[in-house]
Amino acid sequence: MDVLTNIYQHPAFTGDDLNLIFSKHEQLSYKKNDFFLKENEVLNSYFIMEQGVARSFVYDIDNHDITINFFTVGDIVIEASSLFQRIPSIENIQAETDCTVWKINYDDFQELFHSIPALTEWGRAWMSYQLFYLKNRSVEMITKSATERYLDLIQEKPDVLKFVPLKNIASYLGITDTSLSRIRKDIVKG
Repeated sequence: MDVLTNIYQHPAFTGDDLNLIFSKHEQLSYKKNDFFLKENEVLNSYFIMEQGVARSFVYDIDNHDITINFFTVGDIVIEASSLFQRIPSIENIQAETDCTVWKINYDDFQELFHSIPALTEWGRAWMSYQLFYLKNRSVEMITKSATERYLDLIQEKPDVLKFVPLKNIASYLGITDTSLSRIRKDIVKG
């Protein structure tokens, strides 16, 4: 449950708040290649990654899968638009490795959200961070080189490099597999 304690950090939470929140989570396991969510489904839960790596991806107009995000230990595995707007997802979320997660259902979250004021504040802070992260990622795709983005990924999510196929990493970085191989060779020579 340490991962839950790390996720639900907010100074306004009481011990009773946290115990109630934690009680609504269920531990689950996903096998490598299992889907948390497939496109056109509505996400009915979010998950907190305790162990493993997952990725979200979409299909481009040529039907190539393009990685949008990676989820590693301590991340919230979510497609927020589908979950909170109750609409079909355009993303897929798939386990890249065997994963252990803590799942909370949408209805349970909504009940807690409306009954625990601190959870509202926590949710606002989390959404603000997500907006910052997405804006920053968009800007970095334009202002940083592929090598810089790769080095950032190594630093931020080292498990991705250990367990994820290079083609998925390359699509996340917006480059080809060949370019990624060249970057990796240059770094080793470095």
